Amino acid sequence: MDDEPGTVRSARASTGTAPPHRPRLPRSRRPAGEPPLPGTASPWILMYHSVAFEKEDPYRLAVSPERFAEQIAWLHRCGRRGVSVRELMRARALGRDDGLVGLTFDDGYADVARHAVPILRAYGFTATAYVVADLLGRDNDWDAEGPRKKLLTVREVTELAAAGWEIGSHGLGHRALPGLPAEVLAVQARESRRLLEEVVGSPVTGFCYPYGAVDLPATLAVRDAGYDHACAIAHSPLTGRFALPRCYVGDRDGAWRLRAKRGRHRLRDAVTELRHGRREPRS
Repeated sequence: MDDEPGTVRSARASTGTAPPHRPRLPRSRRPAGEPPLPGTASPWILMYHSVAFEKEDPYRLAVSPERFAEQIAWLHRCGRRGVSVRELMRARALGRDDGLVGLTFDDGYADVARHAVPILRAYGFTATAYVVADLLGRDNDWDAEGPRKKLLTVREVTELAAAGWEIGSHGLGHRALPGLPAEVLAVQARESRRLLEEVVGSPVTGFCYPYGAVDLPATLAVRDAGYDHACAIAHSPLTGRFALPRCYVGDRDGAWRLRAKRGRHRLRDAVTELRHGRREPRS
């Protein structure tokens, strides 16, 4: 089984970005009673990008509509309901997240509105679309080797929000955040949030790190910009509310591969929890 493709451009970009001193994730400034940060199993969140037919797909970002329909039908048969990360985290805070799985779509491709929305609607599922705030209606010019793909327009984003989808920020310009100066990180987090809130007319509380690349300063910038949660890709020393790990889903993934990925996610959770426990003695 491949190891989370999207790999060349996304998943593997997140590895090796955590500082060597294994920093602790900053504590949330949310009220008491919110889900704890490190040291607990993370929710199961699936990471999609594009839902379309693509003859050339070097980054393995596209899932055909037929395969996507099969994957969603399998989740439904397993008794799971697909929801946005926002809904998942709220349910988790109340201990009501059993049977829920987060569905996310990175980059904001327009084909998601055409192909994914009707399939999810048929099952009563929702999802999160992470969009690049300053590139709405343009294309994915950051992907040098991949096909040019249209991005969601302002109107399409507002329609998704009206349909119950969470609209989250994917930063500005689709830039990797690790290594950026503090003032640039602040602009990436705050300005992208402001722009999207003007579009959807409601608070934007979720963030997703471009390429899945995350380090401690990036998590601090996202937290300080007022977000409630943020998605990364890989498990890491930063795993927690502001670096939620996700499972890549591709066009090769049928039922048995999804089961295997679920098992691998749980195993990585257990390993991550053990490592957090060794660094943070419980009282």
